[in-house]
Amino acid sequence: MDGRTQLGDFLQTRRSQLRPQDIGIPTYGERRRVPGLRREELALLAGVSTSYYTRLEQGQSLSASPEVLDAIAGALRLDESERRYLHDLARVGRQRTRGRRPAPEEVPEATRQFLDALGDVPAIVLGRRSDVLAWNRLGHALFAGHLDFGAPDLPAHRPNMARLVFLDGHVRDLYADWPSKARAVVGNLRLVAAQHPEDAALHALLGELSAKSPEFASIWADHRVKTCAATDYEMRHPLVGPLTVIQQAMSSGRGPLVVVATAEAGSPSQAALALLAQATGQGAARADPPSDATQPRSRTGGG
Repeated sequence: MDGRTQLGDFLQTRRSQLRPQDIGIPTYGERRRVPGLRREELALLAGVSTSYYTRLEQGQSLSASPEVLDAIAGALRLDESERRYLHDLARVGRQRTRGRRPAPEEVPEATRQFLDALGDVPAIVLGRRSDVLAWNRLGHALFAGHLDFGAPDLPAHRPNMARLVFLDGHVRDLYADWPSKARAVVGNLRLVAAQHPEDAALHALLGELSAKSPEFASIWADHRVKTCAATDYEMRHPLVGPLTVIQQAMSSGRGPLVVVATAEAGSPSQAALALLAQATGQGAARADPPSDATQPRSRTGGG
């Protein structure tokens, strides 16, 4: 699907989701053949001609200025992420992009040092396609303990969190409100797809998920976008039971995202994370070393 088609689909979908009464347009009890606003109503709100807006929605116009796009975004009541997404789609529609498969993403040394410094805070490093590039012991145990810990070190076999959320029963069962997690994953992928239209590997992933998961296809068709932000998730972990964590993504602006999971201080969820750290050996690894006055244990018997 090219950028012009995506732009038209996005505009049409969002127009259909706006009700006349939401923006003060009287309907006088008339029955409408289609949901949402009519094209002429949206064009009037945006201050453009109906014919121009129609051409834009049908992918027949590539000349929309940033000012016109902002006016349309305001009429559609888009938030800042959705506004940027609209501009990205328009930019893609004006350019010819050739699909290419980029080189495997790598984890910068500074990011690895940061991951190590997090210690007993669950953390994973995600590439732009949501490939797991690295994780610490507790991040692995919390998000995908059923997988091989060393899998991210093999670029051809790296786990992909979007694929896991939709196609892996273990990860799906982790989230008490799985639909909320699913929408967040799809919303982020939509933003990335608009920013990197040339990424053939990304489009292959989207095609795979659309073919294998009707739920993914349905959410994708809704054209919702969402940036990675701090979000509370109730999880049902097979080792430590229910817990609520705040998942938040951190980035320096370039390179991969570091996603960390934290729990409220003194809460049962924090206790569950501490228990998970002990179960994975992470807590023992961070224990204070014995003092000089402490008699060292014998190594006999695997001490």
